[in-house]
Amino acid sequence: MGESIYGLKRSHKCAELTSANIGETVTVMGWVQKQRNLGSLVFVDLRDRSGILQIVFTDKDGEMLDRAKTIRSEFVLAVVGTVSARAPEAVNRKMATGEIEIIVKELRILSSSETPPIYIEENSDVNEITRLKYRYLDLRRPDMQRNLILRHRVAKVARDYYDDNGFLEIETPILVKSTPEGARDYLVPSRVHPGKFYALPQSPQLYKQLLMVSGFDRYFQIAKCFRDEDLRADRQPEFTQIDLEMSFVNVDDVLTINEGFVKRVFKEALGVELETPFLRMPYAEAMERFGSDKPDIRFGMELVNVSELVADCGFKVFTDAVAGGGSVRAINAKGCAKFSRKEIDALVEVVKTYKAKGMAWISIDNNNEIKSSFAKFMTEEEMKALLGRVEAEAGDLICFVADKNSVVFDALGQLRLEVARKLNILNPDEFKFLWVTEFPLFEYDEEEGRYAAKHHPFTCPMDEDIEFLDTDPGKARAKAYDIVLNGVELGGGSIRIHIQELQAKMFRLLGFTEEDANTKFGFLLDAFKYGTPPHGGMAFGLDRMIMLMAKTGSIRDVIAFPKVQNASSPMDNAPDIVDEKQIQELHINIIDEI
Repeated sequence: MGESIYGLKRSHKCAELTSANIGETVTVMGWVQKQRNLGSLVFVDLRDRSGILQIVFTDKDGEMLDRAKTIRSEFVLAVVGTVSARAPEAVNRKMATGEIEIIVKELRILSSSETPPIYIEENSDVNEITRLKYRYLDLRRPDMQRNLILRHRVAKVARDYYDDNGFLEIETPILVKSTPEGARDYLVPSRVHPGKFYALPQSPQLYKQLLMVSGFDRYFQIAKCFRDEDLRADRQPEFTQIDLEMSFVNVDDVLTINEGFVKRVFKEALGVELETPFLRMPYAEAMERFGSDKPDIRFGMELVNVSELVADCGFKVFTDAVAGGGSVRAINAKGCAKFSRKEIDALVEVVKTYKAKGMAWISIDNNNEIKSSFAKFMTEEEMKALLGRVEAEAGDLICFVADKNSVVFDALGQLRLEVARKLNILNPDEFKFLWVTEFPLFEYDEEEGRYAAKHHPFTCPMDEDIEFLDTDPGKARAKAYDIVLNGVELGGGSIRIHIQELQAKMFRLLGFTEEDANTKFGFLLDAFKYGTPPHGGMAFGLDRMIMLMAKTGSIRDVIAFPKVQNASSPMDNAPDIVDEKQIQELHINIIDEI
């Protein structure tokens, strides 16, 4: 049975103590990291959120020494003792408290522990399902605690920064009307409105625009959002945004205020000084150079368009792609001629994953000997022109993809990342930011035979492109922007449409009838009738930001209680069945699976 802490008050956290406290009587409390029994001495490493402290039990109190010998890992202790300097040969330079120890005068075992199913240690190699099943133990690990402390600091900086810049934190509803936002909604049945459902918000988008109509001028919120979509390392069914909106602004205003936030948060939370302004790159340029609208610019290996050099060559794969309106592009993987044929075949499989039919290649060894998968179809002059265009040198591997542009961009954009990973040139300590701007306003949905909004229906077109809405909507660019860090989209937003006539035209182009628009967005459109300021904003993915700042590979490592791949929780077995009475009150009929 555990003992009470009645009459004791913790004076210090474990790692707060230093050599300056030598001679003081202190009270510390925490978990046992490990115990070492030397007979007449027992050493215990005591751990709390701040770190680890060594405490020492001696044979001066035989009864307390005997009790200390019963201590095991993860027992919770309260200890009163004197801070003492360690002997010079016992100093542990790897510990923040390695110069001192506590000579114990009083011990209370507050609670005992069974043998934990996972090790409470840095960088545990326990499989993730087990870690998530026992998440309350996993969260005791120092690296996990650092991640969540970092998350707290970033959120605090966000609140301070946006408050300093005139933003008001305003909460928006969690139970909302379902509106089309690109992913499936999580639905909540209503007990008092049988047959009707609330949706959990995919974002506060419509509400933050309403706040601009309401005259609040600058809004922000650390908002919980929900999307019922397939999960991956950087996606969860419930996630957190730093969400904001501003009135009477243009694109430059939004980008400037938010890169100021990023600069401040990296300085205060990580001690990293970022240079601003960040690079700005139009979407079209990002695709041409990197094959991605979220390019990792920590390394080169940019795409090179060789279409005109091979349009009339003897290699049918190239000529058919160009004749069909597509392109042939390449990347020069510097120094990768050393790749084995097996490694090159693995790269071929990478591009096939992204719908390319294959990958052509040229390898130039250190003796300038050329090997190629398609040289026999090319003249010497054509090969020389290709190598010149991609600036090939001895030791290089040149990779080509030929297809329609969307496939070529996607396949080569992913291939350059795969090669960078194989070369181990992606430095997690290097933070390369950029803004990708001027996104297409629309993307064409070939299955449905109509245009769809690239972002959402309220995104404003570039002023000089409004004329294309009547003649060639596919040419229209949007006042939309994403902030990208090391190949990860950290956030994005746009300037919104505030002119009713332009909004109506946008809906028509997207295939909405007036009735459809009013059914789905009527409350927002009604509000726009009463004086709408020009406005725009964006949202940062807080989880992704912390993931990159913490240099971990998954947002599950920076969320206290995340879900796994199938959106379930191994710890509490959510989702789960509920009481039959609740089901009946919600007017839900359960149909057994066949």
